[in-house]
Amino acid sequence: MRTFRDLTIWQKAMLLTTNVYQATGNFPQGELFGLTSQLRRSAVSIPSNIAEGYERRSDREFRRFLRIAIASLYELQTQIAIAVAVGFLTESSSNDMTAQTRELEVMLIAFEKKIVT
Repeated sequence: MRTFRDLTIWQKAMLLTTNVYQATGNFPQGELFGLTSQLRRSAVSIPSNIAEGYERRSDREFRRFLRIAIASLYELQTQIAIAVAVGFLTESSSNDMTAQTRELEVMLIAFEKKIVT
């Protein structure tokens, strides 16, 4: 592996982030600084923390940043559920993103456990 871009978890996190941006594009304008912003920021945080942790060149630091990415992922899962509850996301759109988050969750946790501290 040469760079964080080679990590499958980073690639999947980037895909999830673009899907979140597309899904929130139709949210009400009044939510631009509310739930739209929250969803986008938590999604962006996931690949960003994977990349930053990887570049720290320390297993201990990488694990710390992976934990932050996982926490952001849980935040995103909660915000998706809220968006469905208030009617901003359809069940179909929500199901797709939720499936992506769960797959990434499993991968991140497994990856974190593989890193020796």
